[in-house]
Parts: sequence; structure tokens; C-alpha cells
Amino acid sequence: MTDKPLPENLFNEFGGEYDRMIAWENRLKREEPFFTGLFARYGVRSVLDAACGTGQHALLFAGRGLAVAGADLSPTMIEQARANAAARGLPAEFVQAGFGQLAETLGRQFDAVVCLGNSLPHLKNTGELRPALADCYRVLIPGGVLVIQNRNYNKVLAEKSRFMPLNHFRSGSEETLYLRFTDFPENDAAGLITFNIVVLRQDAAGKWSYRAHSEKLKPWLQEELA
Repeated sequence: MTDKPLPENLFNEFGGEYDRMIAWENRLKREEPFFTGLFARYGVRSVLDAACGTGQHALLFAGRGLAVAGADLSPTMIEQARANAAARGLPAEFVQAGFGQLAETLGRQFDAVVCLGNSLPHLKNTGELRPALADCYRVLIPGGVLVIQNRNYNKVLAEKSRFMPLNHFRSGSEETLYLRFTDFPENDAAGLITFNIVVLRQDAAGKWSYRAHSEKLKPWLQEELA
């Protein structure tokens, strides 16, 4: 087994891996009824997916006839999102823009703004969180719908839940395992946790290699976001 570290900025090099790391078909099937009902209830016709990653949710919405845009800070994620849209023949606009850059980059408002996939923990303090949320509101029509998904960190911290489900991907004779887990430092002054990703890959010759990446996250609690 060989050790090959991931790049310092994980998401700038992780577009293709991200689609394989998550069981997207199962996840979207589980979440689609919620969004279908919500958007129908509020007459949503246009959606911005902030921190869209590789565009899986945005393309779900585009496939249902909504006008969709996606924004992400990572150029590699945006490149993969555009490739996914082209492969499916779906109309969706994807732009490189992080929190705080949405209004300036897009220059228009949407019926709904969604921020999914546990993106907020990358904002590590209220000084980063508040401008990001204000930016989301600027691209939202008056009375529009804002949907933010965040892990239940109240439960995660109380139970010290370390491991997320292991995901597996096979392509020909190559096999890849994605292990994601959390460390809970006891003396972190900023109250941050450490999120770890280990990618284990077996090549056609049966040789295993691995890459590992760790990133500090802010485990926002329900009462902090209310």
C-alpha cells in the first residue's frame, strides 16, 4: 500500500470522486418528494443551488422543468457540474462563486435558494456565517424560499458519532472505498471538529493505495442557526 496525500484544497481536485463518494441515486430518490412538495406549495419556478458541488440537486430540479443555476467556490466542482449537465442534456447555469459572491456574480434573484450537503460548516465563525446568509437573501425574491441542510450536530456531538456510511465504487477491475469520519478535539478554542476522508483504491493488479484529507469544520448547532 502506498500513501499519496490529497491536495491541500480537497474540492479543487475532487469533482469526479465526489460523484462516486455519495450514493446519489438513493439520496435524490429519498429527498425529491420533499422538494417537489415544497416547490409546488410556494410556486417555485427558479432555483439557485448555492455550494452546488457537482450539480446533482440542481440537475434534479432542472429535470423537473425549473430554471436552475448552481454556484460553487471550487472550479473543479463547477467543471464537473457542467459536464454532468451536458451528459444529461439538461439546461442549467453553473458559475464559480462562493458565499458572499452570489449576488454580485449572478446579478438576479430566484424563487428559491437551496444550500445542501452540509456546506455551512465550512464557515467557521459567525463573522463568516452572517455575510454568507445575507448574500443568500440578496439573491432571493421577497417571500422566496430558503432551504439550508445541515447535519444534526446537536446529536452528532452528544453521541460523538464518528463514522458516516462507507461507500463503494467499482469500475472494471478497479475498486474504490470511501471512508468518512469525524474527530472531536477536546481543546479546540474555536469549537471546531476535524472531518476526515480516506480514499482506498485497488488497481487491476490488486495493489492498494490510499489518500487522506482532513479539514476543520464548524459544527453549527440548531440554536445557533435558528
